[in-house]
Amino acid sequence: MPTPPPADVIAPHDSSHDEIETRAEFDRHRATGSLAGLTVQGLRLDLDPVPDLTGTEVAGTLFVGCRFASREVGADLVRRGANVVPPFSGLPYPTQPSHLYTPDDLAAGFAEGGFAGMYDTRVYDHFRAHGGALPDVREALGQRLHDHGVDNALVDATRAWLATHGPQSVVGVMGGHAVPRGSVPYRMAAVLGWELARADRLVVTGGGPGVMEAANLGAFLAAWPAEELKTAIDLLAVAPDFTDHDRYTAAALTVRERYAVAPAVPQQRAPGLGWARTGGLAIPTWLYGHEPANLFAGKIAKYFSNAIREDTILRLARGGIVFAPGRAGTVQEVFQAATKTYYGTDGASGAYVFLDRAYWTRELPIESLLRPLFAASPFGDLSTTVHLTDDVHEAVRVLTATA
Repeated sequence: MPTPPPADVIAPHDSSHDEIETRAEFDRHRATGSLAGLTVQGLRLDLDPVPDLTGTEVAGTLFVGCRFASREVGADLVRRGANVVPPFSGLPYPTQPSHLYTPDDLAAGFAEGGFAGMYDTRVYDHFRAHGGALPDVREALGQRLHDHGVDNALVDATRAWLATHGPQSVVGVMGGHAVPRGSVPYRMAAVLGWELARADRLVVTGGGPGVMEAANLGAFLAAWPAEELKTAIDLLAVAPDFTDHDRYTAAALTVRERYAVAPAVPQQRAPGLGWARTGGLAIPTWLYGHEPANLFAGKIAKYFSNAIREDTILRLARGGIVFAPGRAGTVQEVFQAATKTYYGTDGASGAYVFLDRAYWTRELPIESLLRPLFAASPFGDLSTTVHLTDDVHEAVRVLTATA
């Protein structure tokens, strides 16, 4: 029988003290005369003021995805003991991103070129043109470096939240990507995200349309009254179908602009955590790049690898997962999550909340499979973690009953 891996194998590694991800950090370290042993990620060191590194100690320094004023600068660093992994030429995405994406990052170019001109779409077009999920070697290396950068940035982004609120405060929301805006399931998911964010839960979704967008939308508007959430959904409902890419994206940007300045509330004054309470986290993938970007998350960890993305969502969601009605993708996520819970792979799990009792007992009878499985867990009977409800407010009570 499989056993959980040692805790240090799956715990996020805090190497922030060894990593330089901003120009300000870089300049502070360079002023000491040494960058030895540090990792410098994705910086534009070719922009004014161009740093003079000739007198700086660089033994064992790793420069990854950085741009220099000339090739000779990079060669000199190597001669003096540094390791240099330059950014790959011809890629529309950063080789080693130092920060997570924002909605503005993904939507860049929409005003000028519509959906086809967005950064998000341009990267997807490049992804398809270079083999999609089976890229050539050069592209594969670029994608792996990118996804590692996202991994690293995600640890940095969530560190303060987890230190303040603990892992049981992170709640995942899964469900169908094709749920239309304005529909009853969409409105339920939006209210769910709104209430969870107001209860100091970090909402995490797969970053797609449908239920995922709705949950992030609710978290995005957590500082606003419930009437404004309804208004926002009504505005989005003029473009209900995500396959209508331009109208769907334009409606999202209109709502973002309308609610760009949130009302001042005490919870949002916590330094560095405002993003968590104004949209939460989305973790999408370019494997599904034909779907419009979810533009309501506060931060977006977008991967090329869907396998890494799926595992990351479930690893983070230790405070429970809500499963709204969905098809094969959602069912896959149910049992991928169940495997982690059954074996305690990532530690203690929160509640499994299934919205729409009839759907999950008749159409897709998940409960009849999941309860016996959890009852037989090597860590004891976990069947009581399974909850079915038709009431969003009850779902929130279950998910916020403990830390």
